[in-house]
Amino acid sequence: MRHEFKFCPNCAHPLAWLAQVEDGGPKARLRCAACGYTHWNNPTPVLAAVVEYQGHVLLARNAAWSGRAFALITGFMEAGETAQAGIAREVKEETDLDVTALDLIGVYDFQRMNQVIIAFHVVAEGEVRLSPELAEYKLYRPEAVKCWPAGTGYALADWLRSRGHEPQFIDFQKPA
Repeated sequence: MRHEFKFCPNCAHPLAWLAQVEDGGPKARLRCAACGYTHWNNPTPVLAAVVEYQGHVLLARNAAWSGRAFALITGFMEAGETAQAGIAREVKEETDLDVTALDLIGVYDFQRMNQVIIAFHVVAEGEVRLSPELAEYKLYRPEAVKCWPAGTGYALADWLRSRGHEPQFIDFQKPA
């Protein structure tokens, strides 16, 4: 996903696709011919949690989503925090649950959104109280949860495999 910035944030000169030699050879990026600014368009780090709650996997539906899809708890990493602290904060903000343990599942490419997903398994406790960002949640037995063929769905699949379950994927091509 390319962000089409039009003007330099330093000097307000129009940006243009200009090639320059970088470590790997010539590379075209949005650049400012006036001051030399380069818009790198690096992926944004996003944190994701497979939340284990009362022996089940908690998936939530975002209030802004039109469909009935449920997904992992996710959020953007804040400046100055570790990924571990960030995912504990996101789980607390979105579900009001306290993270008591966490482990890295892996890091996943999500090019469609120009993101890199850092996924954790977290064990959480407390009483679920959703933030206004989430419309509802469901609890799934690990062997019954279905994965989706994108981003965080692959993290869920890897976590299921680590627990001895063969993941089942939703087939978006089939009518429900």
